[in-house]
Amino acid sequence: GAVKLALGWAAWKTYLGRPDTDMVRCMGIGVLGDALRASSRAEEALPVLEAALALCRRHWPHGEQAILVVQNNIAICLSGLARYDEALALRRNLYARFAAILGVSDE
Repeated sequence: GAVKLALGWAAWKTYLGRPDTDMVRCMGIGVLGDALRASSRAEEALPVLEAALALCRRHWPHGEQAILVVQNNIAICLSGLARYDEALALRRNLYARFAAILGVSDE
């Protein structure tokens, strides 16, 4: 909880000065969003995770797996906010996309 959140903030502050196109900066914001979500601060986590998703889509549109990971974190966050219909729709979409990439019986 508290340690993960502190590390999330540290990652964000450390890489904030890097350009938007720096993958480490994008990972830093994703770590912060996931730490907020894991600390039961889903309302704060959602816009952070959405910003991470926007960065990934803008600068790494072919990084499908990274985009899917961020979207999965958003789905978890939506569930934490009791937005179950949105979370379910997103998870169904994610399942289909992961299955297309990895196959149905990924081992």
